[in-house]
Amino acid sequence: MDSHLEELKQALESAVEGMSSEQWSWHPADKWCAAEVLEHLYLSYTGTIKGFEKVVAAGKPLATRTSLTHRLRTFVVVGLGRMPRGRTAPANTRPKGLAAERVRTEVGAKIAAMDAILAQCEARFGRSTKLLDHPILGPLTATQWRKFHLVHGRHHQKQLLRLREGMKRKG
Repeated sequence: MDSHLEELKQALESAVEGMSSEQWSWHPADKWCAAEVLEHLYLSYTGTIKGFEKVVAAGKPLATRTSLTHRLRTFVVVGLGRMPRGRTAPANTRPKGLAAERVRTEVGAKIAAMDAILAQCEARFGRSTKLLDHPILGPLTATQWRKFHLVHGRHHQKQLLRLREGMKRKG
């Protein structure tokens, strides 16, 4: 597995390891609980896989032209490793109420599946080829997709750890 995605997988596993069912469902007002945060990540990996399955089926990259806004956003997230706060998640990645245990046990497999299809497309179309548009960052290479998912996952790992600590303080 790619080192970025391996790091992501380990970070998420350690963040949720040993959480009780109460910790999974506790949240501050108007915020997601740990189960919903992990489901959001799971859905983002599923969406990336589906997008890259379309690239494979088309037999060509599906990226559009990069705008100046896309370049700036990609630089901030992928280049600087900074995830802007306060952005609303795309609709297809908002928690839908999937079983928390299913998400928890399958998230590592989704990361591995995402890694496999990214590697397949990268090998077929080239390392520097923009392959698919991210809904906010625009066209990305496979390497940029991996780095995005690491930065995004680290952002949510911090949320998971805060939720864990918040539950301890509450109790």
